[in-house]
Amino acid sequence: MNTEFKPPLALHFIWHPSDQESAQPILDAVQSYLARDVDRPFSRGLNIPLFFYSSASPNAVPEGSPISIAKRDVVFILTSKNTSGRKAWQTYFDQLPLSNSLCALPIALDELGLQHGSNGRLTNLNFIRAYSFEGEHRKQALLVRIAHEVYRYGFVEIDPTRPGKDSSIKLFLSHAKSGNTGRLHAEAIYRYIDTTNMSRFFDATEISPGFKFNEEIIKHIQDSTLVTIGSDDYSSRYWCQREILCAKEHQRPILAVDCLEEYEDRIFPASSNIPCVHITANTPLNEKDILRILNAALLETIRHQHTQKALAEYQKQKWISKDCITLPRPPEIRQIAKAKQEGKTQVCYPDPALYMEEADWLSYFEVEAFTPLWSPEKRDILENIHIGISISAAPNDSFSSHHLPSDHLKRFSQDLARHLLARAGTLIYGGDLRDDGFTQFILDEAVALKSRLDSDSIHIINHIAWPIHIEDEKLIEWRAKYYNIINMQEHDAPNDILNSIDPNIYLKPSTTDNRYIWSRCLTEMREKSIAESDARVCAGGKLSGYLGMMPGILEEVLISLDQNKPIYLLGGFGGLVTEVCQSILQNKITEPLTETWQTHNNEGYQALQEKARRTGHHADYEVIKPKLENIDLNQLASNAGLDEEEYKRLFESPFIDECIHIILKGLESLNS
Repeated sequence: MNTEFKPPLALHFIWHPSDQESAQPILDAVQSYLARDVDRPFSRGLNIPLFFYSSASPNAVPEGSPISIAKRDVVFILTSKNTSGRKAWQTYFDQLPLSNSLCALPIALDELGLQHGSNGRLTNLNFIRAYSFEGEHRKQALLVRIAHEVYRYGFVEIDPTRPGKDSSIKLFLSHAKSGNTGRLHAEAIYRYIDTTNMSRFFDATEISPGFKFNEEIIKHIQDSTLVTIGSDDYSSRYWCQREILCAKEHQRPILAVDCLEEYEDRIFPASSNIPCVHITANTPLNEKDILRILNAALLETIRHQHTQKALAEYQKQKWISKDCITLPRPPEIRQIAKAKQEGKTQVCYPDPALYMEEADWLSYFEVEAFTPLWSPEKRDILENIHIGISISAAPNDSFSSHHLPSDHLKRFSQDLARHLLARAGTLIYGGDLRDDGFTQFILDEAVALKSRLDSDSIHIINHIAWPIHIEDEKLIEWRAKYYNIINMQEHDAPNDILNSIDPNIYLKPSTTDNRYIWSRCLTEMREKSIAESDARVCAGGKLSGYLGMMPGILEEVLISLDQNKPIYLLGGFGGLVTEVCQSILQNKITEPLTETWQTHNNEGYQALQEKARRTGHHADYEVIKPKLENIDLNQLASNAGLDEEEYKRLFESPFIDECIHIILKGLESLNS
């Protein structure tokens, strides 16, 4: 990579732990709207990096503070009596390294939170007054304000000499004047916008006398987000069609608002390929629907801007060709025809990739359309490659030192699985997948892959240790349901403990003896699983509360090293893998990877180790320590098909797209 990767925007949120109840609805809304929803993995939602800062104790401040890691970073500081009344938190805020690219936006959770505006780093800043929002739509109204500031500070070149409203989003309310629904809805939105710091263009009353109607319309659309209010008459009106076509021609964000009363005889084709929100046709338009429209319009505008800047950064990094056309939405026929006229044969649009059936029309134009992390030429590039997945939840420390959202690893797992399966790679998992959180997603992807390849081959292998695979009837039913999608490899207990168990009876890990048996079975499964894999991806991982002889991902890392398997260690995602990466970089093992720490933080661990020592199957930390401290980083990188600098980025980067790009580059290099 030529330069350090920086996403267009990163958002940071700081709050006091005593304000958790007030802060949580804000954090939930932000995570749901501004990061891709893990429960809707096929959506084209936003995926802005989020970082959270709080502490486990009211009298402690977070470890570390937001730093500039993106082109622009916005720090939302949630203030209250709990922050203004504590000197440590006042000092923490005052020491924030704010700059033109790392700006602060304070949100007062109560009136005493405004005290921070009288002195220190937040002096004279205008606060979003969260406490002033009331009623049943409080959260949506607050989200409108937050999203608007994300747009303003994330994507607008703000002139400090001009009024703040000059940098506001501009919404073009496109509606049919015939009938009452479109006009009355537009008027209701118009009135609500006038109570905010947003700008709007309404209709002909906004055009100054003597100016040409069509030219003014086009000028306004060129720097606005188009909101189409789709009443029954909308699609049949000439100027409504012109406005949509103008917005598409100038690559503007568009939101469709469906408010049909009865029937529309033809949806205007250019109205497709955009987000749509449905509202009632009844008038007057209620506050709930107005807020839904504004939130959707703001989020689509942010997504549109973020996508364009992200694709430009990918081109700068040479992840995609500088000669290709970049689009903020999947390609449409007008864009492809124009590209063909200009002699362009490559078009890049945002992930997720279209399925082949949806994109097959592109072949008639001899134009290749792809996403930053996938293209048709790479569809089978990992065929016959088995990639082991060692990813599990990292410990939650109340965002004191680990600042990534709790679902960050699940989001990464989904994206990684999607791209590996799209390249016909085979995924190897260890353990019971039923409750893993993204199981249904990978099953759906595997079914689509089988259809695309028109093959009976299975691309998901699930290794299950004894006694997990004999636990209950529900697991048997689950295996039967997906037998032609997942290859279930059920492992017997190792030979050295067969005489001490009944292999047909489930054994609970409730005693030291039983835990020892479980640890031996898990080790056996991991050794065989890793032996069948060609490479392994590791991220997150528990440091305590595990069932084996040592943390599961630590054991998988060590076995992979012993078997000389290419291994990709993601140290920027927290958890055990972060400790492994730090141990390698510092040539000194970190405290959580020592036997002393493990004994103090895992009940019954000392007894388990003592029993295991008698058979030679204990976790030997005297061996683990030099193994991690003496790793040759250059050799580790070379073994994974990467150079040392690329591999170091895996150790540090919290960005999902960058990590997946590096992993895919390494795997494709190994298979070339």
